Amino acid sequence: MSLAFTNQTNQSIAYEFIFQPFSTIPEIQHLLFTFFLLLYLTILFGNFSIIWVVCTDRSLHIPMYFFLGNLSFLEICYTTVVVPQLLASVLDISRTIPFANCGMQMFFFLALGGTDCFLLAVMAYDRYVAICHPLRYTLIMTWQICTWLVVGALSIGIVLSLELTVLIFTLPFCGHQPQINHFLCDVPPVLRLACADTHLHQTAVFGVGVMVLTIPFLLICISYVYIVAAILRIRSTSGRHQAFSTCSSHLTVVILQYGCCSLVYLRPKSSSSEDEDRQLALIYTFVTPLLNPLIYSLRNKDVKQALKKAMRRTTEPQP
Repeated sequence: MSLAFTNQTNQSIAYEFIFQPFSTIPEIQHLLFTFFLLLYLTILFGNFSIIWVVCTDRSLHIPMYFFLGNLSFLEICYTTVVVPQLLASVLDISRTIPFANCGMQMFFFLALGGTDCFLLAVMAYDRYVAICHPLRYTLIMTWQICTWLVVGALSIGIVLSLELTVLIFTLPFCGHQPQINHFLCDVPPVLRLACADTHLHQTAVFGVGVMVLTIPFLLICISYVYIVAAILRIRSTSGRHQAFSTCSSHLTVVILQYGCCSLVYLRPKSSSSEDEDRQLALIYTFVTPLLNPLIYSLRNKDVKQALKKAMRRTTEPQP
């Protein structure tokens, strides 16, 4: 049994996957490369700005912005796992990826994406405590608890991602250089290349999708039921507006993140197509990490003020 597994593993290491190009026309390739590179640089700038202002502005040293800084760091890592290989593929510099590298890309992509989902649930819990139990907020959301919540979200994402990646990459694949109709080693396109029955693997993907997407989303919904009920009991209009404004940015990000990912990982296999999966992957690879810092900086008064102060400090001449 172990010898058979070793032979299969040794054979799999020789594989290279080939990404299908977006276009073979040089002009379009250069245009796409420039477009994706600008998006990537904007994502890096926006999320690094959030991390920088959260770390340097003492008024943002509270749990809400601690989680936001971690979310921005995850977005940077998340896109960096995918975009460099994508840029090389677009320019036709390298459209191949070794079997082991494809597995690593899938693992990190799933781990960071899963952690992102659990962290959004943690942020909803933070808002629930802040609005529904304001007098006990500092007692409940201590820095130790906040750190453990982030570590817990990361640990769950890593464990689920590792199990799913190992399960998928023990499958035999057709040919020595199978072509992936995608720009990354995501689960659905890689599974389509397997030369074996994948019903068990499809079930595992759906199960992990439920744990990573459905369960945190339900926890977020439960949190917001209590949050909305508490806000409606606030008598002053300004108080209600302030409470809603602290939650609106988070809700917008949740809808973007869970909406796109659910369409990829929770749809029945028969109703999904490779082209649709690739288009949706572009949204949660580029659009969501790009919009997160914009949403939080434009809709959050504290972050806007901190960014303005930080910009003034960097532009004013030093004495």
